[in-house]
Amino acid sequence: MTPEIAKGAKKVHYLSEQVLVLPDVYEPCDDTYLLVDAALNEVRPTDSVLEIGTGCGVIAKMVAERARYVIATDKNPRAVANAKLNGVEAIGGDLFAALDSRFDLIIFNPPYLPSRSDTSGDWQTQAWDGGPSGREVIVQFLSQVADHLTEKGRVLLVISSITGYKEVTKLMHAQFGIVRVIAERKFFFETLYVVLGAEATQSARQ
Repeated sequence: MTPEIAKGAKKVHYLSEQVLVLPDVYEPCDDTYLLVDAALNEVRPTDSVLEIGTGCGVIAKMVAERARYVIATDKNPRAVANAKLNGVEAIGGDLFAALDSRFDLIIFNPPYLPSRSDTSGDWQTQAWDGGPSGREVIVQFLSQVADHLTEKGRVLLVISSITGYKEVTKLMHAQFGIVRVIAERKFFFETLYVVLGAEATQSARQ
């Protein structure tokens, strides 16, 4: 690790793991830790795993200890470099743009907070900016995800009560035969959920 890359990096600890977080990269927070806990309970030793929007790579790094194979993506080039710095196989790309493979488990902590601005913002802003409803990125993700799942593939998606839990799970029910909350945590201003989607419908694959 060169001094130039490490400059300004912050050390973050969770469970037994330590990662470095570079400036302009989303720092692990409550939603990150809720998702990594759920992912560690869900992942299987035979799984090929994709994490979208990996940030510093802490989720992919921890899941890789239990999965057959893990790759991560992020549209923020700084985040891709950060994930690699933490030992994660990572590539640049928005959602599935850089991928043509299928995976047994796809993990996504999307930008889910409503935005009052039409501007794209800096990388930190884009990490949480889910558009006017907070669901724009989620809708894009769900419209594409079935094409990147194996026959028995599953999805883990973070949803906030601010985003509209009922609206998002309704979209997921149109895509998957199984939709259920596998983790939930209440905070002062929101409730966070990790929702499992499994058994993608035939129409979703078309």
